[in-house]
Amino acid sequence: MNEGQMHPDRAAASSSRFPVLVDTALRGAGWQPGRWDIKQAEVWADTLREHTSPAGHTHAVFPAAVEAWAEFGGLRISPTGPGRQVAPALLHLDPLHGLHLARTLGDLGRALGTELCPLGAETDTGALLAIDTEGRVYALDHTGDWYVGPDIDRALTALVTGITPARLTAG
Repeated sequence: MNEGQMHPDRAAASSSRFPVLVDTALRGAGWQPGRWDIKQAEVWADTLREHTSPAGHTHAVFPAAVEAWAEFGGLRISPTGPGRQVAPALLHLDPLHGLHLARTLGDLGRALGTELCPLGAETDTGALLAIDTEGRVYALDHTGDWYVGPDIDRALTALVTGITPARLTAG
């Protein structure tokens, strides 16, 4: 399916999937229920798979990442409002923000017992967003590694509404 076409399983998705503030921010960025640009998602998947760092590190690419890119990839989300606990994040959901971080994502994935793939970035802070094989979302920045949410919907809700993520700690 091309951009603008509906994913068959999501065509009937209701607008109550997200809180109003999140739905408004997503729609303002060009998202709509059923958005499914698998062609662009496959381009990103191929680009990540083909990239090898100078030290030989490669990206893991898996269905949870490709599905998140197909629905939300390319969006530039600019939430409004003060945020509940922290400022809402300005987001660019483009996995190529993490192209040169294969080792970093591989190391964190091993520590978490999973694999991670880039999802996008918080453009205001420079944090990299990553997704694991189960669809859980993380943020990595200069201050540490963070758990944002158990799935893309709740992660976007947390980021757009300014909910403080949980810091990942050893042990």
